[in-house]
Amino acid sequence: MHIGIALPQYGTHARAEAIAAFARDAEAAGFDSLWAGDRSLTPVAPSDLYPGHTPDNPYPPEYKTFLDPLTVLTVAAAATSRVRLGTSTLNAPWYPPLLLARSLTSLDQVSGGRLDAGLGIGWLRDEYTAVNADFGKRGARLEEILDILEGIWTREVFEHDGPHWTIPRSYVGLRPVQAPHPPVYLGGFSPAAMARIGRRAAGWVGVSLPAEAQAGLWGIARRAAEDAGRDPDALRRQIRHNPKPGATSEEIAAVLRGVRDTGAESCFVDLQQCVREPGEALELGGAVLERVRRA
Repeated sequence: MHIGIALPQYGTHARAEAIAAFARDAEAAGFDSLWAGDRSLTPVAPSDLYPGHTPDNPYPPEYKTFLDPLTVLTVAAAATSRVRLGTSTLNAPWYPPLLLARSLTSLDQVSGGRLDAGLGIGWLRDEYTAVNADFGKRGARLEEILDILEGIWTREVFEHDGPHWTIPRSYVGLRPVQAPHPPVYLGGFSPAAMARIGRRAAGWVGVSLPAEAQAGLWGIARRAAEDAGRDPDALRRQIRHNPKPGATSEEIAAVLRGVRDTGAESCFVDLQQCVREPGEALELGGAVLERVRRA
């Protein structure tokens, strides 16, 4: 199983000057991938609660400070040469798909073909309101975005006339390094989201769950792949684990070993809610990596 770690991006870890050194050191330590997430704002009175939270604590307080994910990954790309660079996840419906395609293609170029594009639809209505996007149609918008990305990445001349976006017939000269395009992973936990993964994606950017729950969700994706005439064994899982404050390296490693036992191909740890400093995250992450690799 490939093992990754989240880059310094939010909360007390949101320090631009720490990104490059963290990325270099993580690659040298043997991590396989580096990851960034996507939050645009933290409302004072949010429309929705973060999963598992309460009205008194509606979302992780660390989310009040959040660096742009593609900027963070670009810095990491320039500082490394081997590790994969992933988004878990970009909230795709916030972005005009033409510009999203340009940004993702540019990052794949800058990194020499190391991008894993993880896309999701988010959970907070306020973020959609702030960018003038329809929260109720976020699934349909994602489907159209996937059509546009594939077209821009694979055609020399592209046009699109859809319910949400219109792109005039245009030449496409910018090409990703990875052919035919960077792997696109999708997030989500609903039956519709898992079925979309099976129909359209390289795999799932999920989170660590009890084995039975993960197996049930993954089964939906696999069946959808079969129904669409795709190979379900080609789907891959990129699983995120967010340890709680005070978690030890052995406790975290035990979760990652459990993820490995489910057959997942990749797991990464986000330690930005577990410790306060990027250096602490790298030290703890390195200890986790060592424990998992030797077990």
